[in-house]
Order: sequence, then structure tokens, then C-alpha cells
Amino acid sequence: MEVRTERLRLETRGRNQIIDLSEDISAIVRKSGLSEGQATVFAIGSTAGITVIEYEPGLVETDLPALFERLAPYGADYAHHATWGDDNGAAHLRASLLGGSYVVPFQKAKLILGQWQQVVYVDFDTRPRRREIVVQLLGS
Repeated sequence: MEVRTERLRLETRGRNQIIDLSEDISAIVRKSGLSEGQATVFAIGSTAGITVIEYEPGLVETDLPALFERLAPYGADYAHHATWGDDNGAAHLRASLLGGSYVVPFQKAKLILGQWQQVVYVDFDTRPRRREIVVQLLGS
């Protein structure tokens, strides 16, 4: 077994921005020289998360943001705001609900995803950010 680690860098606008990472991760797997294994995709930071969805306008622009707004509204008063004097308590809660990483298997140097599955990064913060994502491959 071998381990390969790569990083992706993004400029994000926050507020539920959803970015499809599937092609970037696929390219990392293809260039790695590994044929079979697992790709762990990890969002550095506590106000963003990683998951898989069908990357289509209804989910990306409406449904997923509406779900998170019901669960952890941006305008609510969070104790976190008093701690740091900021306004991103909802972003921290949303990220913890979504999770900071996702593992995708690969075989023949190709991600094993369903036809309608894409790996996405969701930035919940309340302002634009420079973001970093770690893609770590374990395989042979």
C-alpha cells in the first residue's frame, strides 16, 4: 500500500457555495500511478464540508441551502458570536452536520461513483475565503 497526498486550493464566496470537486479528484487519482484504493477528501477548516450529491441546479441552488437554513439559520443568535465577535455560528453548525471528509473508493484509476454522484465541497462561512482541501490516496 502506498499513500499519496495532494491539495486543492479554492477561492470561495461562502454562504452555501457548492463546488463540484469530482473532476479534480479524478485527475489526482489518474496522475497518482495508483490503480486501486481509497481517496479521502478532507476540508481544512471548521466552516465547510464534503459530501456527495447529484450536482444539479435544484439541489445546488435551492434544496440543499434551504435544508441547512431550516436546520441552522444564518440570522439566528449563536453563543459562538459572543466568543469571537463574528457572525458565522450557523456556518460552524452546518459544517458539523455535513462532516469534514468523504471517502471514495477507486479501481482501475477511476473513482467508483454512481452516474448521478458528484463529490462536492460546501462553504458555509459568511464571507469569501481562500480554502484548501486535502485529497489523500491510499492504494496500490
